[in-house]
Amino acid sequence: MNITEMPTRYDASSTESKWYERWETAGLFKPDPDPAKQPYCITIPPPNITGSLHMGHVLCYSLQDLLGRYQRMRGQSVLILPGQDHAGIATQSVVEKQLRKQGTSAAQIGREQFVERVWQWRDEAGNTILEQLRQLGCAFDWSRGRFTLDERYAQAVLKVFVEWFERGLIFRGKRVVNWDPALQTSVSDIETERRTFRGKLYYIRYPFANGEGHVTIATTRPETMLADVAVAVHPSDGRYKDKVGQTLILPLLGREIPLIADIYPDPEFGSGAVKITPAHDPNDHAVGTRHGLPMPVLLDERARITEEGGVYAGLDRNEARKRIVQDLDEQGFLEKIEDHDIPIIISERSGEVIEPLLSEQWFCDQAALAKPVIDALERGEIRFHPERYNHIFLDWMQNLREWCLSRQLWWGHRIPIYYDAEDTAYAALSWEEAQRKAGDKPIVRQDDDVLDTWFSSGLWPFATLGWPEQTEDLKRFYPTDVLVTDRNIINLWVARMTMVGFDLTGEKPFSDVMIFATVLREDGRRMSKSLGTGIDPMQLIGSIGADALRYTLLSQTGENQDLRFSDRRTEEARNFCNKIWNATRFVLMTAHEPPELAPDRFELVDEWLLSRLYDTVEKVRDAYDTFDIQTASHALYRFFWSELCDWYIEVSKPRLANESENAAPRFVLFTAIEAFLKMIHPIMPHLSEELYSYLPGKSSEFLMSSPWPDLPSDFKHPDAEGEIERTFEITRSLRALRAEVGLPAMRAVEAVYYEGDLGAGASVIASQAWFGELRPGKPSDEKFITTSAGGVDWYLPTAGLIDLEKETQRLDKEEHKAQDELAKIEQRLANPMFRERAKPEIVEREEQTAAELREALDKIRQRRNLLGSP
Repeated sequence: MNITEMPTRYDASSTESKWYERWETAGLFKPDPDPAKQPYCITIPPPNITGSLHMGHVLCYSLQDLLGRYQRMRGQSVLILPGQDHAGIATQSVVEKQLRKQGTSAAQIGREQFVERVWQWRDEAGNTILEQLRQLGCAFDWSRGRFTLDERYAQAVLKVFVEWFERGLIFRGKRVVNWDPALQTSVSDIETERRTFRGKLYYIRYPFANGEGHVTIATTRPETMLADVAVAVHPSDGRYKDKVGQTLILPLLGREIPLIADIYPDPEFGSGAVKITPAHDPNDHAVGTRHGLPMPVLLDERARITEEGGVYAGLDRNEARKRIVQDLDEQGFLEKIEDHDIPIIISERSGEVIEPLLSEQWFCDQAALAKPVIDALERGEIRFHPERYNHIFLDWMQNLREWCLSRQLWWGHRIPIYYDAEDTAYAALSWEEAQRKAGDKPIVRQDDDVLDTWFSSGLWPFATLGWPEQTEDLKRFYPTDVLVTDRNIINLWVARMTMVGFDLTGEKPFSDVMIFATVLREDGRRMSKSLGTGIDPMQLIGSIGADALRYTLLSQTGENQDLRFSDRRTEEARNFCNKIWNATRFVLMTAHEPPELAPDRFELVDEWLLSRLYDTVEKVRDAYDTFDIQTASHALYRFFWSELCDWYIEVSKPRLANESENAAPRFVLFTAIEAFLKMIHPIMPHLSEELYSYLPGKSSEFLMSSPWPDLPSDFKHPDAEGEIERTFEITRSLRALRAEVGLPAMRAVEAVYYEGDLGAGASVIASQAWFGELRPGKPSDEKFITTSAGGVDWYLPTAGLIDLEKETQRLDKEEHKAQDELAKIEQRLANPMFRERAKPEIVEREEQTAAELREALDKIRQRRNLLGSP
């Protein structure tokens, strides 16, 4: 593009949409078909079809786009494969709400019509987040996009279920699950929230059947006592040594239950005795299983008391609690009630309190699939970043529980189990296949439940590439390279993908797992739409551009696992974008184009910048390779803003204006700009591509498809770096010396004196510290101020530089104001009543202000001494 057409200001909105369309039209999102290129693949974590972009998404998908763009420039054939998850509970909830608004329900229209309505909704509104990912700049291969309920993918899911069922890995059984009484389905841990609220702890007396005393039980859920089948104490608890084996009377119902010994109770807590309700607590269920206890279910699917509750049957669990507590009190069983902090689990979708409920479900024996994953972790074949998650993941894999696969929903992969009239189960890919397996026994129905979403998404790395068919994509791109994901789903998703991958393909699904940080508000609060603390990234993209938003988040992404988002950081990111634009435009307008041939001779400052560029390329490459995006961002920021703009461009301006001297700085500037744009491209793809299009003599049509900077090793000049850094140290010190006497930047001063060796940096020091002359020696008969830097002593005569009388008046005014403020604060701090009654943070703030005022007064006195004023 012609430099004369380059706007004076950067317009993110027009630039970003323009280049995204051009990249896609040019086919740059597809992998390079060249078989000589090493494949590099990421299958993105599929966002829910109900989703819209939030800050966590921005960070997650920007990271994957960054890795893909970087590896493409490094010569890899890159496939970033997008797609979406059908999100069973979330999607069904959305459509059910729509039906209620229309005066109907899923139950009224039936399963078949309801599923049709969900597909209709998906076609109309389900692609919102994919369009938003385009606006973010994600270079994903949309032609290969997958959906967890598309026909080929669904067949792969059912195939896995059937195979695992036949191998005995999947079975039907009763276990305590997370039950949502509002949605009337089991839910996974990730679909719940843990909260703490102030509730009550009830102390209830369970009398011995022989009339000799009682055992006191403390519980936060007195309603569940109706399904108690035992009271347990620890075998080591001496208080119950002679009582284990006796029976207790269950209050209100009068049923006899045994006192048993088990390792579960803590003898140090309270009475050391706990009630055992196997159908409504996973720990109690484990106790009940060990002791062969009955497991009556007290609550139904809507959390109402069943017939097991006797006279309380039919009551809602909350109403039942009130009645039971009242009856316990009236009948003398209630010993006391205390306030207590109670941890509860809330359904993320319905907001209901989750009920631990013994329920017959389909389960998977995860432990039988774990060994290959554990072996791969221990051999270092799968690596987590940050590294500490290796140990967390390994510990989880070594202690796996059974996985509840079934959900009581209509939207999702319907469980491929078919039943004959005798209720014999057959796993099959279709009704017809099930009938063939059943022989002459007619198949009468299919299981009503659908599979847990995490079951289908467990196949994502390879089913998206065509498995179980041996497609060319599967052969070339599996195993994939990197998974970028959230720490909250390591156990739910990463574990499942690794187990499924090893079991079905014999290979790991990916080599590296990058856990990205949680994006918080600046004050540390989590972002939440419901709490009013969320920030809409699409509004930010509209105001500051996708690249500035990407830089805001990526520049804070490294080993840290919490990231603070603030307006200040977005403003800094936008300023950096503008700085890149303005500085590049200045170079193009001033230097025009690089010389046809590389210069034979460089000045020391040229060698310095080329050396700094060489180091920056290495540092950024290493940082990208190790997922340390924060280090890469900071290295790029420092190189461009400080080293290139603040120093090199300023030092080189006189030579750029002189045709006989400008070949070297032109070469250095264009070399640096092109290399910088390539390095920043994975973070800021649109801005870098736009600026690259204006570069004369560029090596590729698109920056996106250009090679990573490959600089010659003779750019490395450690001696030049050391000498120039010393020169800049001296310059900064002289600028600070000028500031001490109030001299503004850029105002030329006739001379400064020095004692020492300036080396080769004299001209840079004079021009950048704004002195007409650097005079050797020490002034003999003048007042001066002094500093030392770089092994050189400097002397700045003060005569005529400032108006002494005016400066003295200004200092007097500042001093009086600071003294008055300090006196008021010291008076408050000296008052014992103030220190006693004020909040600690207020006292601390006052002490900090006092310290700052004392420091300011000290500086005023130093300034007086410098000027020789009284």
